Amino acid sequence: MGARAHISPLAPAPAELPPLAGVKLAVAHTGMRYARPDLMLALVEPGSTIAGVLTRSKTRSAPVDWCRANLSHGAARAIVVNAGNANAFTGKAGERAVKATAAAAARLLGCAPEDVYVASTGVIGEALDARPIIAALPGLVARARDDAWSDAARAIMTTDTFPKLATATARLDGRRVRISGFAKGSGMIAPDMATMLAFLFTDAALPQAILQTLLARAANSSFNCITVDGDTSTSDTVLCIATGAAGNRLDGATGRRLAGFAKALGTVTRELAQQVARDGEGAEKFIEITVTGAEDDGAARRIGLAIANSPLVKTAIAGEDANWGRIVMAVGKSGEAAERDRLSIRIGGISVARRGAVDPDYREDALKAHMQGREIAISVAVGVGRGRATVWSCDLTHRYIDINGSYRS
Repeated sequence: MGARAHISPLAPAPAELPPLAGVKLAVAHTGMRYARPDLMLALVEPGSTIAGVLTRSKTRSAPVDWCRANLSHGAARAIVVNAGNANAFTGKAGERAVKATAAAAARLLGCAPEDVYVASTGVIGEALDARPIIAALPGLVARARDDAWSDAARAIMTTDTFPKLATATARLDGRRVRISGFAKGSGMIAPDMATMLAFLFTDAALPQAILQTLLARAANSSFNCITVDGDTSTSDTVLCIATGAAGNRLDGATGRRLAGFAKALGTVTRELAQQVARDGEGAEKFIEITVTGAEDDGAARRIGLAIANSPLVKTAIAGEDANWGRIVMAVGKSGEAAERDRLSIRIGGISVARRGAVDPDYREDALKAHMQGREIAISVAVGVGRGRATVWSCDLTHRYIDINGSYRS
């Protein structure tokens, strides 16, 4: 099964990313599952640094283990990604496929295999034949160019209905730097350090330790704040490479000097994360949930995700039913502190409940237009502290069942 002809009604306008110094991309069709390009290669200049956040799944894929083992090395020359086969739960054969892929790319580039990062997405539990990937690598290296961002984003798609791209600029040590990236994800989306696949690149010069800190913070408030179905993938991988081509220097204290870059990185990760939620399998409505008054920010996020992951909340939104009692239920089951008699809920900016009861001025007809729209806004004040978080999700429609009931056929 390839990418579906149906395009999510929540898809943003297509994005075209400009070249980014030190990065070249190429795609190929291996025929492993799809009748379209299903293999992506990203090449970066020698001296590039890399950071990453990876799934904590106990059944993580062989590529995740490979990336985790090599991230401390801190250097990168390439990323190889295949779609259609997750190379997860494939035992020693999966490890051999990853090592063979990295070694083949390293020979072509004249670098160490540890400088080549590998990711896979698709069906779990099927052995991955690395031979078609290895056979395609020479052509990928030869064809790599600096303007193939959309092609790269499409090649890593599985059940996605549109490619996900984002870019932003910042000033760093007097130099203009750019951050660009692309992601895939549509189903099996729930955060656990990272989520889905996302590949970010910047022409800034950043030491690996600083890049790692910045990426972890950005992922925590973006990729870790989305959910489609509450299921964490075996393959969750977010990698960020800094090529250094912008020529900036970081000497001495860096906190304030990095603020603009950190903000731009957060913009890119947040846009990509929201695009994943907008492309949730079968999604018709995009949901933003803001939680305030929690014990701390982590508690606020967990309450928000309890609401976002509730099938009852998601199906009510799909049915355009302002059943706010299901939000109350989700707050209560989250396991986090909440003061029942201080709980307040707003939907679309309209107060539906306050101080632990229905708002006496609430009239359900006032919410009809909002519930019929594509963008649903929910805010919840739980009344115990100052913690705050925003999470993003989508509704749950019958098409989610249709897509996943026939995923392997």
